[in-house]
Parts: sequence; C-alpha cells; structure tokens
Amino acid sequence: MTIQRPRTAIIGAGISGLTSSKMLTDYGIPFTCFESSDRVGGNWAFGNPNGHSSAYRSLHIDTSKARLSFRDFPMPESYPDFPHHTQIKSYLDDYADTFGLRANIEFGNGVEHAERLPDGGWELTTQRGERRRFDALVVANGHHWDPRTPEFPGEFAGESIHSHRYIDPRTPLDLQGKRIVVVGIGNSAVDIASELSQKSQRNTTFLSTRSGAWIVPKYAFGKPVDQLTKGNPRIPLKWQRRMARNLPILLSGSPEKYGLPRPDHHFGEAHPTVSSELLLRLGSGDLTAKPNIDHFDGYDVHFVDGSVETVDAVIYATGYNITFPFFDPGFLSAPENRLSLYKRMMRPGLDDLLFVGFAQPTPTLFPFVELQSRLVAAYLAGTYRPPSPEVMDEVTRADEVLYTGHFADRPRHTQQVDYYHYEHQLLTEELPKGAERARRDGPVLLAGRAEQAASPATA
Repeated sequence: MTIQRPRTAIIGAGISGLTSSKMLTDYGIPFTCFESSDRVGGNWAFGNPNGHSSAYRSLHIDTSKARLSFRDFPMPESYPDFPHHTQIKSYLDDYADTFGLRANIEFGNGVEHAERLPDGGWELTTQRGERRRFDALVVANGHHWDPRTPEFPGEFAGESIHSHRYIDPRTPLDLQGKRIVVVGIGNSAVDIASELSQKSQRNTTFLSTRSGAWIVPKYAFGKPVDQLTKGNPRIPLKWQRRMARNLPILLSGSPEKYGLPRPDHHFGEAHPTVSSELLLRLGSGDLTAKPNIDHFDGYDVHFVDGSVETVDAVIYATGYNITFPFFDPGFLSAPENRLSLYKRMMRPGLDDLLFVGFAQPTPTLFPFVELQSRLVAAYLAGTYRPPSPEVMDEVTRADEVLYTGHFADRPRHTQQVDYYHYEHQLLTEELPKGAERARRDGPVLLAGRAEQAASPATA
C-alpha cells in the first residue's frame, strides 16, 4: 500500500516553524509554511514588523552555543560562547538558506483563522483573504509574543510598558535620569534592570519580585556554566534535582545576601536566571531589590513589606500568554497557560493537529524543537503512531506530575520540561515504540491519507 503524504500547513517561521519545515522536507512531506512577517526568525528577528519579537538591543542568549545549536547544524566556531541576538538571527537565516526552506514559506501571509473540517483536515483563511485546505496542521506560532501583565490595585500615574516593548534606555521610553521599577526575576527582567541601573544611565532602579529565582553566572571555573554538567537520564529526576540544589549557593551565595527573596522552589526544578551582572549591580548598590508590589497610588509604589518608592516608570518583565488567535476560543485555548498535550505535541481526538515549541525546556530550546519536529515528520510520514487516546491521556498526566508537579500552581510553571530526560525518553522509547505501532497497526489515517489508502489503484 502506498502511503499518501498529507498536505501540511505550518503556522510560523520562527525556530519551531523552521525546524518543522526542515524535517518535513527531509521526510518528503508536502507543506506550506505561513508567516505573517517578511522574514524568518520570529522572536529572534529584532524589530520584527509583525510585533512578535521580544529582543532588545543589548540581548545576548543566556544558553551557551554548545547547548543551543541544532544537532544537524552547529553554530559557527567563530561565534562567542553567548551570541548576540543579531548572530542568532544570522544563524537562523543560514539554516533556512542551507536547507532551502524559503521556497515553501509564504511571507506576509499569516493564518487569520484555522477551522477543522467535519471529516478531518483544515480550511485556513490567510492574511491575503485566501481560503486554503490542508490535511494536517502544525502550530508553531511561539509563546513569547503575547505579553502577560499583572494587575495591582490602584492607579499608576507614571509610564509603564511590558518588557516585550523595551528596546534600550531611550526606546520606547526615555529611561535616563529616572526612578524605575522593573517587575520580574527572569532573564529579561534582570538584563533590563542591570542595564538601566548602570551609573551612566543616572537612574535609581528597583527590581521587584514575588517569588525569587536562583541566580547563576554565565561562567564558572572558566567554562560556560551550562557545560559543567549534563543531565543523566538514567538517574531519576528527583535525585538529579537533589544533587544540584546547592550549586547556586556555592557559586554566588545565598540570594538573601543581595536582598532577594529565597526562591519558592529548589534549584534545578525550574529555569534558573542566568546573569553575571545582576548580583554585581545589587552588591554595588546600583540596583535595589524589593518584594512584590502591593498597590499603586499616583507615582507612589507600595510594596508588600510596607515600603514606598516614588517612581517615574514601571517595566513589567512578567512573561507571556500562550495564545492561538487563529482558533475559535471554543475550539482550543490555553487558559492560564494550561495546554495539556501528549509529549507536548499532540491532543487525543485531533489526529491532524500537532504543536511544536510549546514548552519551557531546561536548559535548551533549539534542540528541543528540532527533536519535536522529528517526531512530527515521522508521524506525518506514517512511520510513527502514538498509543491509544486512553494511554496518551494517562502518560500526559504522569508527565505533568513529573515535570511540574513540584511547583506552585502558576502560569509560568505550566510548560516546564527537563530537556535531557525528554530527549532520552523520545529517542529510546517513544519513537521506537511508535515505529513498531505503525508497522503493526498502520499509520494514523488522516483525511487525504485515508482516501489514498482505500483506493484500489494503490499497490
């Protein structure tokens, strides 16, 4: 029996869309990638005209190039350990050109609406007003473009922006010679707070955080810190987390020493904040740590410890929502960033819908989406078949407990995954078992594939 390759649509040409495009090309799957912008790169395309880039002018990657590189396309040897965002964009351009991906990308033609048809398959409405039909849909629109901003009681009379809009101390706000509160403790928050608190900016800068984070430097013992250890999938995750608990204390000391709250989780259970500058700024008195905001009163910011600061501007570095603007809300959404997916990719009952990149993998993202794209391509080629919907649900619940069950119930923890454990499980168990299921039971019959499989003309 000849297996018909399903006509596939990919939404987005960021890293998830590009790796999906590359893998589908490798597996001979006909596809079209729809991109709302005029360029590839998504979040890494600084100044992206579609508004989906959160890169600021001074941004350097916080994962070393050895950990970040795609497995089949290493970063250039000439790159520094922690490349600038312009180098990441150049790397993605080279990736697209090397593998001939642009020929299948329709730029300036994003998906406005995606409707699943009654008998399977999809009808897409694009920016150009076209209606296009496909057998399968790969969602790769990213989850770092729809800013999430907390609401505090009272009204703030100064200027405020989300870090998604921050470019530099002069753009889009004049942030020199001001009193500023940066809200958050992730990598963007500490980068921006460190930049604005430099004496040359003449600011008085505060960093407000509710729950804290473990701070690790970019280098330790002469090497990028993420190259000192590598997760061993043969050791249970809870043992690995326990063995690593004291690492940030050994490297930098207790966060309380710098005025930061002790994190609400152990080191290794969530993305650490990687910065070689934050603790220096705090220790030098250039930056002051503050607890969570209680309420606003004009220009006064009241914190939960009773302290009050009069400030000119507030920058919210408080994360992003997972958003699918092309789906009807009643069809599929991710309230409070909760999106239960089998292996972070598949939803039982929606055989022609796949997701790539909707996770927060520690310590690296690029190889993670590359790995997911490999499974997606094998599935569409008919050489991988997932287990029954009942087993998919059971495994999904177990994985959520494994990766996120030890966290406080908050939106920023819902997508956490340990990359090395995930990689080992997919390569040694899921893909081989899925290949065996496909040999035994045949591929999942998507709309176009079912017609071809049933045709007597196929041998």
